[in-house]
Amino acid sequence: MKATAIAHPIQGLAKYHGMRDPELRLPYHDSISVCTAPSHTRTTADFESDREADVYVVDGEELSGRGEERVRAVVDRVRELAGFDEQVRLESENSFPSNVGFGSSSSGFAAAAMALCAAAELDLSRPEISTVARRGSSSAARAVTGAFSQLHTGLNDHDCRSERIESELEDELRIVAGLVPAYKETERAHEEAADSHMFSARMAHMHGQIAELRDALRSGDFERTFELAEHDSLSLAATTMTGPAGWVYWQPETIAIFNRIRELRDDGVPAYYSTDTGASVYVNTTEEHVDRVERAVSECGVDTHVWEVGGPARIVDDPLF
Repeated sequence: MKATAIAHPIQGLAKYHGMRDPELRLPYHDSISVCTAPSHTRTTADFESDREADVYVVDGEELSGRGEERVRAVVDRVRELAGFDEQVRLESENSFPSNVGFGSSSSGFAAAAMALCAAAELDLSRPEISTVARRGSSSAARAVTGAFSQLHTGLNDHDCRSERIESELEDELRIVAGLVPAYKETERAHEEAADSHMFSARMAHMHGQIAELRDALRSGDFERTFELAEHDSLSLAATTMTGPAGWVYWQPETIAIFNRIRELRDDGVPAYYSTDTGASVYVNTTEEHVDRVERAVSECGVDTHVWEVGGPARIVDDPLF
């Protein structure tokens, strides 16, 4: 009853914001993302009948507080589905910086759900496992199905699950990640999302945004896909900045990257920036132009990573313990 899984973090393209049910983590609207590789989370889960209590360890530190509660929500759902009450030892490691806007919670809970379901010997499809991962993070549902994926909104696990969107852009896309290390409070921003006067405006256009983005992905339209993602980043920021706490995540380096990417576009380079709830920046471009884009981003004084499209969460034979 031991298994190890790997999952890749997501970059939100049409991002969800706010939850109609914070316990089941049911979002107000659909969302679409793309997984980034080789960045990943590796997680090992081991159910042991003689263990007295659960143990959750991430990057060498045992979890407590809210982090522990979120992992337990995923573990308890697996125990419910499996029909047993064995305690679990779960350890997880990230290959990339966490809590800086690069989606570590998405890969973390996706890998946890995948490993836990395998360790519990549950025979579930990835869309079904996505509903387990969603209890830790809504974004994790999309990391389970991988590549370009859509999480459908709904009021139950039959409706609120992730599906993969096939697109020829999987091979073409290159992602330059500009690391701007600034702490963020994503969960608190979700909690107050509906209190922003911009939230109703965002909700009004999301249905059309999702349809446009799905169509662009299906047709392999690079420019339309990532122009939509760039505009969605601005819409999300407007909503978070106008909530009660007035969250402003962007830093001077964030804006510098935005401006540099606009300059590259004026020179004919297909490059589009994107941010989640954080200061770090994704720049979406093609293999042909990725070296030039990476140089431009690094000239803004930040560390960079070049990533490709990552696949779905998967079981591997390389346990952490």
